[in-house]
Amino acid sequence: MDRANLALADWLARRGGPVRLVAYRVEDSLLRYPNVRFIRVPKPANAYLLGEPLLAAVGRFWAARTLAEGGQVVANGGNCQVPAANWVHYVHGAHTPEPVGGPLRQWKGRLSHRVYLRREQRALRRARIIIANSERTRQDLLAATGVEPSRVQVVYLGSDPSRFPPTSPSLRSEARASLGWPQDRRVALFVGALGDRRKGFDTLFEAWARLCVREDWDVDLRVVGTGAQREEWERAARGRGLGERIRFLGFRDDVPRLLAAADLLVSPTRYEAYGLGVHEALCVGIPALVSRTAGVAERYPSTLQGLLLEDPEDVGALVRRLEEWRARGPDLAPAVAALSSELRAWTWDAMAAELVARLEA
Repeated sequence: MDRANLALADWLARRGGPVRLVAYRVEDSLLRYPNVRFIRVPKPANAYLLGEPLLAAVGRFWAARTLAEGGQVVANGGNCQVPAANWVHYVHGAHTPEPVGGPLRQWKGRLSHRVYLRREQRALRRARIIIANSERTRQDLLAATGVEPSRVQVVYLGSDPSRFPPTSPSLRSEARASLGWPQDRRVALFVGALGDRRKGFDTLFEAWARLCVREDWDVDLRVVGTGAQREEWERAARGRGLGERIRFLGFRDDVPRLLAAADLLVSPTRYEAYGLGVHEALCVGIPALVSRTAGVAERYPSTLQGLLLEDPEDVGALVRRLEEWRARGPDLAPAVAALSSELRAWTWDAMAAELVARLEA
């Protein structure tokens, strides 16, 4: 279940009023509330393309009933066309994916994008208010749909300071010991799917290959994530002699520990409506290199502009940013700590309360 949706549903459930959740699945913790009703929608063959028409139909039924009873309705993007609120975490009209794999997989990817794009435009044009997770997303929505600007408002995503507390030398040492990482090597982290080019791992891989040719580059890369290209990237790393410098960790459910153990997060993404992984790295207190076009980059103060990448395609520029971080990493600590404190103060509960206030207004 999407983390932001979980936060909103949990906040509403704790208020005590009735909460209806129409979804393929929800977090088990929500089902413990007596005032929460989960309307489960099947997903044939575990395929979103087949499941979304069912989700839309069931969603419209319960939305109409809820609105008739005087309640509020929140949909996500193109998943349900209702005259209510739409909370957008990703804009299909802002990014054309580049599917990888065989011809059938690529054809399916292109077809899915066209279908999602049509659904998104119809749903957003019908919405009474649209909540965007960043100003970048807001501008993408206006460009993609042409809706009245006053209908699109920004509420930034929240954070869980208890799950992503600020790290320290002792916490980093403990985390590294538990992971089996050496204490005397710097470690950079990449977190993202390896199924297409959106997250920019190809750019990072080439940058790392250039850096590792140098004897003085003493930073190792850990890659968290899975996808259709994972095995291909592992073979490429071995083929270029990077098997010891780039380690692929696959899917992990201990990202807070990995962040606490790392020195840097790298995210040269080609499209990111917000960038919760970068947000969480900053909450932990480690610097994060990210594309300037990512929504989360709006949160960076002037003192951290050197961590923003102008072009996710530019391998040379990423190499220079990594070199700059390696040379002056300690100098960034005060600015990173200040931003970390600011982000941790804006909790998921604060986000949920602000979002509901916008809807009620």
